[in-house]
Amino acid sequence: MSSKEAESPIRPVHVSQCDSASLVWRTEDVAAARSVGVVGALLGSLPRTPRQNVRLGRPLLLLPEEERYLRQCGALAAETAVSQPDVVERVSQVALYEESLQQSYQEQGVLALRDRKAAVLRALGSSRPGSEVDGEEDTRHRLEALERQFSFPRTALAVQLNTARVGLAQVSPGPACRAVHTPAADTRYRVFADLRGRGFYLTSAGKFGGDFLVYPGDPLRYHAHFICICLDVDERVPLMELLAAARLGSNVKKTLVLCSPNRHGEGVTYSSLQWSGMV
Repeated sequence: MSSKEAESPIRPVHVSQCDSASLVWRTEDVAAARSVGVVGALLGSLPRTPRQNVRLGRPLLLLPEEERYLRQCGALAAETAVSQPDVVERVSQVALYEESLQQSYQEQGVLALRDRKAAVLRALGSSRPGSEVDGEEDTRHRLEALERQFSFPRTALAVQLNTARVGLAQVSPGPACRAVHTPAADTRYRVFADLRGRGFYLTSAGKFGGDFLVYPGDPLRYHAHFICICLDVDERVPLMELLAAARLGSNVKKTLVLCSPNRHGEGVTYSSLQWSGMV
């Protein structure tokens, strides 16, 4: 962490827990998280452009290491009890939302049935009926059968989620929601904290087959220079996996770094690998 970040007061960040995911909803909390080098990943749709996945908005999804880092830095907001009026209001909001979903489901079912009837009429119109009377009778029977058999599944329900309104922004994760610190999770966190302490910014590197992407500065201004894979000191890695990871890093112009926290004492050992070609 830079001296400028260390001197400035740390504002509390309110984090909501959704199953095992840590979410930040409010804009000021997102800014407070970035002030201590926590980047996260936006995953909410924007109200004006909800049908795309290039420019996203709140909530901000935090890595388990980022949430733990905020807690260690004292930047995670203290847990507050939810008052009874707030609980009643939220239950009422959920009921209204479910009612609106049910109404939308019924409206979309009517529209879907109307479209199916139109398709049947077009198909029958292109056929060659025996007579006009027989054709009208056959059409009526087909439409009646369609109404009896038609089913509109809920999985086809089109729902637009607007993330502009905050639901649980004031609630921090309780003790029951916190992630269990396994040895692998502790290894990842020690690497995360060490690199963050050196001034680097980190994001997830899942799409590159690693644990973290490491940036020399804010990811909004810099490209990632390293792909970090976190390993225990005594962990064995197949040679083919190392070659594949090094080759992938070379293709995306990034250096593969193996990160292993020291078993005795502080610090992390870093080993960089670069693809130099076939021998």
